[in-house]
Amino acid sequence: MARSTSKDAQDLLNSLRSAYAATPTSLKIIDIYVIFAVFTALIQVVYMAVVGSFPFNSFLSGVLSCVGTAVLAVCLRIQVNEENKEFKDMPPERAFADFVLCNLVLHLVIMNFLG
Repeated sequence: MARSTSKDAQDLLNSLRSAYAATPTSLKIIDIYVIFAVFTALIQVVYMAVVGSFPFNSFLSGVLSCVGTAVLAVCLRIQVNEENKEFKDMPPERAFADFVLCNLVLHLVIMNFLG
């Protein structure tokens, strides 16, 4: 039983690896951006756990900014993906403009929350 499970896991990883190798470069760049945003949020949570959270609204602003940026980047990736039939009519420039505008609004709200 354990051998078939490990073989299935290896087959799954190999298929995921080969599928990701066929992913266009523009989508890989967005993936890296999402990973960076989530990693930055995790670093802030670890820093708060070690040092403390004296200005708690600053901590919340930083984490929500990172998480919000990651969510907007995932939305951008969905809209830019050519295999997605739902956004076939939307040009990538429009999707990127929406991403920039939403990021601007998000960060204005975050700066307002800081005080």
